[in-house]
Amino acid sequence: MNWSVSELVQPQHLPLRGSAFLADCKHTLDRDGVLVLPDFLTPKAVGAVRREGEESRQLAYYTVSKHNIYLKPSDPAFAPEHPRNREVASSKGCITTDQIPAGSALHALYGAAEFRAFVGAVLGEPELHEYADAMSSVNLHFASAGQELGWHFDNSSFAITLLIEKPEDGGVFEYVKNVRDADRGEFNYAACGQVLDGVWPVQTLAMDPGTLVLFRGRNSMHRVTPVRGGRTRMLAVLAYNTQPGIALSESARLTFYGRL
Repeated sequence: MNWSVSELVQPQHLPLRGSAFLADCKHTLDRDGVLVLPDFLTPKAVGAVRREGEESRQLAYYTVSKHNIYLKPSDPAFAPEHPRNREVASSKGCITTDQIPAGSALHALYGAAEFRAFVGAVLGEPELHEYADAMSSVNLHFASAGQELGWHFDNSSFAITLLIEKPEDGGVFEYVKNVRDADRGEFNYAACGQVLDGVWPVQTLAMDPGTLVLFRGRNSMHRVTPVRGGRTRMLAVLAYNTQPGIALSESARLTFYGRL
């Protein structure tokens, strides 16, 4: 199907480059580190992507991993239970760009010049480019009962997601703003430990299907709580680079997708 932007995006968010709407979105993201736009995708687009996900779910590559919050190898200078090295669990399934049907609303939205210009303007990025490899630009993630994403910081400066299916219970996005300052090398291990111990107050994002989220997770710890119930959580991830010609490393592709 050839999707137009008006078939993908709800009328209240159009035009995407409207000056007042754009300014409000950028102000919110700059202030809060997160922008949540409920009812961004049309019900028609959400329903189509959900059906595609259900039909392609058998292709998903599932990973179960232990990792620290930095997504890096452990540092022998610290004890295993130190916040630098303490391990948490993550588990999910993923289908990749090349496994999502060519006529999908996800491909149409990702490639739409109007959407890309909107996202770039809100993020303050003059250019956004797709990944050079065939798998990393658009992913669909699945989390069934018991699956979760453990606490972590992102390596990239921003993430763009669309909730497609909400679980019956659990699967809640939790975050703590500005726990560290990676650029200044301020790791704030004490606060990280309190977040891991469950004693630091967290914020949550309430999301229904069709919600668009832009999130700056490089300095904000975040996780997705374990899913409960029989309905699988389905989340689309739209990934751009600020420079052309960048591919996800082969080791990362093997880890996340199980193939090259």
